[in-house]
Order: sequence, then structure tokens, then C-alpha cells
Amino acid sequence: QVQLVESGGGLVQPGGSLRLSCRASGGISRWYIMGWYRHAPDSQREFVASITNQDKTNYADSVKGRFTISRDNAKNTIYLQMNSLQPEDTARYYCIFDRDGSSLLRSWGQGTQVTVSS
Repeated sequence: QVQLVESGGGLVQPGGSLRLSCRASGGISRWYIMGWYRHAPDSQREFVASITNQDKTNYADSVKGRFTISRDNAKNTIYLQMNSLQPEDTARYYCIFDRDGSSLLRSWGQGTQVTVSS
């Protein structure tokens, strides 16, 4: 199973920015999807963004135009640049790795907390 380590969360004021990172190690397949989910208290876990090994990206409607996902293949790392953050973005953000592009072969990180508050 792929190991995922997230970093970059924290406390930010509304309108601010943060950049999350997720480094993958061990058992990385040639074909994959990596991405982010988030889980806020009293809410269901929701998809945020994803990127494939061919740099195809996908975003939730709620973050389009504000968040950008990217990857550094040499570092086995993906990033989530989050701009114009709002209180409703407050959640624990989890990195995922879908081996061979399959959610049935998914690995999860431990998550990093993002809190948007004045």
C-alpha cells in the first residue's frame, strides 16, 4: 500500500491562501490518480480535486476557480493551492492515491487540518 504524508494545513483568515502538499512513497504504480477529499464536522466527506499521472485534473464545483491541484512527478508529490479561502472550506483535508486509477485500490493519508476563521 502507498504511504501518504500530508502537510501545509493551518489557520488562515477568510480570503487568505494555503498550500497543501502530499508526498507518496512505496508501491507507486505507473498509472494513478491522486487527489484530495475533505471532511468537515457534521458533514459528509466530499471530493475536492484530483490529478492523474497524465496531468488530467478534476475539481469540485465548490472550489473551481479558487483551488489548483498540481504535481511534481520527480518528488512523487501533489499540491493543492487554495486561494480565497472561506469559512466553509474549514475541514480536515485527506490525500488519496488510487493505484492503477482504481478507487478500489485507494490509499488514504492521515489528513491535515485547515481552519478558516477571523
